[in-house]
This record gives sequence, C-alpha cells and structure tokens, in this order.
Amino acid sequence: MVRLLTDSEVEKGLKKFTGWKRDGKFITKTYSFETFLEGIAFIDVVAAVAEKEEHHPDIHVRYTEVTLSLQTHDHGGVTEWDLELAGAIERAASPRETKKGL
Repeated sequence: MVRLLTDSEVEKGLKKFTGWKRDGKFITKTYSFETFLEGIAFIDVVAAVAEKEEHHPDIHVRYTEVTLSLQTHDHGGVTEWDLELAGAIERAASPRETKKGL
C-alpha cells in the first residue's frame, strides 16, 4: 500500500540524488542543456521512463531548462513511487545532462 512519506523520509530519500529538492507537496529538479533541442530530447527519455514506471512527472520547459516535478497525485504528496521515479530518471539522464547552470 502506498502512503505519503513524512518530511524526514522525503529529505532522507532526496539525499540519494543530486539537485532534487522538496517544493511543497512535490519533489523537483531543473536540468540544463546546451540547446533547446537537447532539452526536448531529454523529455523523450523521461517520457519513456515514466511510461515504463507507469508514473508521470509534471514537465515545464523554459528554453534550455527542463524542470520535473513529481508527486503521487492520487495521494496529494510525495510517496516512495516519486523517489523511485526520480532515481530512474537520474539513471536515464546522466549521460545526456549538461552541467551548465547546475
């Protein structure tokens, strides 16, 4: 059974990942790329991961920056599913992400 994580559980889970932070009832990370098209290609990678995990992020694009926001919408906050998806995204993203702006 999925349950909302406590603040301390979320903070502990986020320590496993670089750049992810708590933002209200979400966990978020902004990825930066050299070009707009690299960011869009990254979204394709995220979409494939999200489909496989059957859990989907909110995605905001601002030119060469892509911000992902995760929460388990049915539960109104962060669950273990969100931390698992963040990890899956990190594994898929690492060779694509640039270090610009991070």
